Amino acid sequence: MSAPLISLQGLSKSFQGNDVVKCVDLTIDKGEFFGILGPSGCGKTTLLKMIAGLEEPSAGRVIIDGHDMSAVPANRRPVNTVFQSYAIFPHMSLEDNISYGLKLKGIGSEELKKRVLDMLDVVDLKGLERRWPDQLSGGQLQRVALARALIMEPKVVLLDEPLAALDAKLRETMKYELVKIQKEIGVTFIMVTHDQQEALSMMDKIAVMNGGIIQQVDQPNLLYEKPKNLFVANFIGSANCLMGRVTKVEKGRTHIMLADLNQEIIAFSYENFKVSDCVQVIIRPEKLAFQDTELSSNHEKTINRVSGELLEITYHGGVSTLRVGFKNKNLKPLIISQLNNQDQTKDGYRIGSHVEVCWRLDAATLVADS
Repeated sequence: MSAPLISLQGLSKSFQGNDVVKCVDLTIDKGEFFGILGPSGCGKTTLLKMIAGLEEPSAGRVIIDGHDMSAVPANRRPVNTVFQSYAIFPHMSLEDNISYGLKLKGIGSEELKKRVLDMLDVVDLKGLERRWPDQLSGGQLQRVALARALIMEPKVVLLDEPLAALDAKLRETMKYELVKIQKEIGVTFIMVTHDQQEALSMMDKIAVMNGGIIQQVDQPNLLYEKPKNLFVANFIGSANCLMGRVTKVEKGRTHIMLADLNQEIIAFSYENFKVSDCVQVIIRPEKLAFQDTELSSNHEKTINRVSGELLEITYHGGVSTLRVGFKNKNLKPLIISQLNNQDQTKDGYRIGSHVEVCWRLDAATLVADS
């Protein structure tokens, strides 16, 4: 197994006694599109800046390709950064912006021209090299900033929320473009974002941060399907969370008494939960269904059911979101997501109707109730 390209070892940063990043240990492999995801103020941008050399750690080390970067200034590290503002020079043409770093390194004119043309091809800007920044769209400006970083042939490209300034449609296009470019050239990308869908759709692996601490590092599907704690479950997509206490554990099945519903359910779990442990039962909205669906009829012995009242149906185009409440008004309503080729209003299922909500035993994830 090859050594990781980047290793963060006990990395910490404090500002005036406030711990912003707390003893982070993290490895990132060569060629990965790696995401650092978390809410505003969680320390993700500070972590990125320490990798870049733009912030000095209070403790810990940044190792890149086997070399300790502790005494290496930002301009000598094998990384380049694409900032949220793009930092494009307004008095330079597109071509001059992209070639700026090469000129500082004293690269000869013939090689410089070839590398610029090659990079314009990579970012799909060929033919626009003579344009000025104010003649470019937001997406084109972002690709100029990316080309300027890539042309220096760094081992790592750092991206600080590069899509935040784009409108929704352009952001979708640029998500695809960034992934395509990264896969074509094979350079390691580390991207900071607070947008969960952005991270899930783009990254090979994601570190979820909160309060300066890495909560979980995993592939996108595992973060969604198997969150390690309640924060990750709630931050990555939508989650229904039911609190309960373990009553029995047998053959990979955990029996839980739901505290607010006074009802026992069963979940598959391979964690080491014991009788009397308090747990959170996490179920994604798309894994819930009404009793009369195929889910119920085909899996009579492998589903859980809870009863409630249909409070709301919200149309979102291809899907609808349904909210089901309970007699205990202190319990948050369950959120159900259904494709709109399913008729959620059939058989009297309308606002105010009594409904049975079902889910399979393997649909829930259990995490310790912290």
